[in-house]
Amino acid sequence: MGDAVIAADASGAITLWNPAAVRMFGFEESEALGKSLDIITPHRHQQRHWDGYYKTMETGKTKYGNDLLKVPATHKDGRTLSIAFTVAMLFTPDEKVSSIVAVIRDETARFAEERDLKKRIMELETRMASNAGGPDTAR
Repeated sequence: MGDAVIAADASGAITLWNPAAVRMFGFEESEALGKSLDIITPHRHQQRHWDGYYKTMETGKTKYGNDLLKVPATHKDGRTLSIAFTVAMLFTPDEKVSSIVAVIRDETARFAEERDLKKRIMELETRMASNAGGPDTAR
């Protein structure tokens, strides 16, 4: 599978880490299993991540089962990645959330291309606007 698949239990400990997750995040399976999701969550986003994570565990509801969530992530070497993912929740027989499984795609290159394209469009619009105010040379 080309996408990373990561599962974490109710406490946020990683219980599944597929080969694509190794390629994407740089951590071997043995380094990730049993660790907190903090290993891939940028420090500045950890509080917000955990607030949402524990609310999902408590309520059994998430909007990211159908909607794509786009967030930054951290590679083992410290570089920032742009990822997009959806999640599925797994339930115990008594309807409590036991874990969350995320299917994750690395969108870093695509986001960079999109950012560059938007920058080029803004530059062209600025150039066109400044030319529009000049003297009309067509007669």
